[in-house]
Amino acid sequence: MPQLSDAGRGRLLFGGDYNPEQWPEETWHEDIRLMKDAGVNSVTLGVFSWAKLEPSPGVRDFGWLDRLMDLMHDSGIGVVLATPTASPPPWMGRLHPDTLPRDEDGRTEWWGSRQHFSHSSATYRRYAAAITEDLAARYGGHPALRMWHINNEYCTYDWGDEAAAAFRHWLQDKYGTLDALNEAWGTAFWSQGYGDWDEVVPPRRAHYMKNPTQSLDFQRFTSDALMECFLAERDIVARHTPHIPVTTNFMPFWQGQDAWTWAEQEDVVSVDIYPDPADPFGGQHAAMVQDMTRSQAGGGPWMIMEQAAGPVNFRGVNHPKPAGVNRLWSLQAVARGADAVCYFQWRQSRQGSEKFHSAMVSHAGEHGRTFQEVKRIGAELALLSEKVTGTKVQGPDVAVLLDWNAWWASRQDGRLSREVGYPEIVRAWHRALWEAHTTAGFAHPERDLSAYKLVVVPQLYLLRDAAIDNLTSYVENGGTLVAGFQTGIADEDDRVRPGGMDPRLRELFGIRTLHEWWPLDAGETVACDGFEGTLWSEEIEAEPHVTETIPYKGGELDGLPAVLRKDRAWYVSTLPEPDALRELLTRIAAGARVRPVLDGLPTTVEAVRRGDLLFLLNHGREPVTVPVPGTRHDLLTDRTVHDEVRLDRYGVAVLRP
Repeated sequence: MPQLSDAGRGRLLFGGDYNPEQWPEETWHEDIRLMKDAGVNSVTLGVFSWAKLEPSPGVRDFGWLDRLMDLMHDSGIGVVLATPTASPPPWMGRLHPDTLPRDEDGRTEWWGSRQHFSHSSATYRRYAAAITEDLAARYGGHPALRMWHINNEYCTYDWGDEAAAAFRHWLQDKYGTLDALNEAWGTAFWSQGYGDWDEVVPPRRAHYMKNPTQSLDFQRFTSDALMECFLAERDIVARHTPHIPVTTNFMPFWQGQDAWTWAEQEDVVSVDIYPDPADPFGGQHAAMVQDMTRSQAGGGPWMIMEQAAGPVNFRGVNHPKPAGVNRLWSLQAVARGADAVCYFQWRQSRQGSEKFHSAMVSHAGEHGRTFQEVKRIGAELALLSEKVTGTKVQGPDVAVLLDWNAWWASRQDGRLSREVGYPEIVRAWHRALWEAHTTAGFAHPERDLSAYKLVVVPQLYLLRDAAIDNLTSYVENGGTLVAGFQTGIADEDDRVRPGGMDPRLRELFGIRTLHEWWPLDAGETVACDGFEGTLWSEEIEAEPHVTETIPYKGGELDGLPAVLRKDRAWYVSTLPEPDALRELLTRIAAGARVRPVLDGLPTTVEAVRRGDLLFLLNHGREPVTVPVPGTRHDLLTDRTVHDEVRLDRYGVAVLRP
């Protein structure tokens, strides 16, 4: 199977989306000059070029792309060539309205933006396959080609009639009979029993709450339907170029696709990362996405397909990155396993919906701060390439369990609290590990966990039997497990487990009875012995001989366990405030013989070991001194340091023994 290293050819890839069709051709040579000045060695072409490549049905205009491919090769810049299928031309929707998706109210999503395609439309799939086939045949042998980029940020839902028919076929494959579907969906409730397959539709607009298992299966179907589109195009290009790696870019924590199953189908796992520069923990958010993507890549190198060199344009207020933050977060990605650091986009657009979204060359041009920082990043990546390319992040000894099915099920209409959001819960637990200077990976709850000393479950509302057996076996074999509230409540059909939590897990954690869930209002806290809990609490009766409890203090739950431990299994029935969660996880990690990357680190400094290199990253606005025992060489400054390193605001050091 081709690898990211095949695209990079021993180098870290550096570049971004290049959309030269937005500019006159005389600009192209100016772009090449600036790319060479910045150390760019890779560009992504053709992401949103379908209307230019196929201006009318079946007509091909490849001349401009021929010239670009040749220009890139002549300039020593590799090409990640995209299939343009994320944005069909207007003529397709006009001639074939069946290609346009419909929302849950039956309204059509028209052309004029992007992603306006129905994943289940046979017409769309036919046109997508045809343009992909022609691109692969024409450019498969071109010397500039380094990687294929399929579509872009798959994220389309469709509740239309063709999607409904595909949904029924998907359900027939899964359940076989209507009796099995009715049992899985619990259709005895509210007189929902189905007697004919044609009665089954997607969870469209309803008078009141929708059937939660129907909605869960529709999420699963949507992920699979989009994957069918990806696989069809992937297989076409792979047939022409089996030696060229293939990817598609994930949006992190996007609910529309199960990234675990998707990653298994990619040669290279790539992601788009857009932390908010105004978020004081934007660096932690980036680290979480980086850890997640590295784990989806099996612990090996992965790719930032997109990031912003400055502000984005999709938030309510779009803040620029302070000087140094672009460099900080780019090198952070390398520290956490990336072998490619790329951007949306190369040159900032003067027209269109994203003209205020930053680029490597901003509206300020080559003398602007943004491009000057990009040049520095390119030069430093070139310095690091030989030392870091292909190496792995050391460890990690900690796994954070993550599952899209659990997330989908937890979002049902009839949930107990809309204040509880799965991504926010996962981020809170990852933040606690990050602040404790503990490198973590992510894992699916049914994978082999034996390599980890500590397994962290922020929340997994839904767990299959295989996952529960995996967790209990992990603890029985000497592992340490800590789980957050609302874990193990439902089975794969969103059927509540006996006793409100699976009996195997209750026995594992030392819970005799889970009497009641007590969600908290926004801003409300619950007092515990030594800390405040947020979002949630539970009325739990512990077994007589649990190892340890930390009780609630006062109120309706006074004296009942907020945290309980039975041997090596911990259960946390609330979300402790950030400092308390960090302290609790630090204590549990120490008991599991998990050590921080480096002792004595300032609070703003992140430390990561990749290969034999130690990355130190200061996320603070003030300079700091970091104790680092021994003598090391800083690759970025070409200086030898003894026992300590001084980092400027947003500063980075990369130390080699």
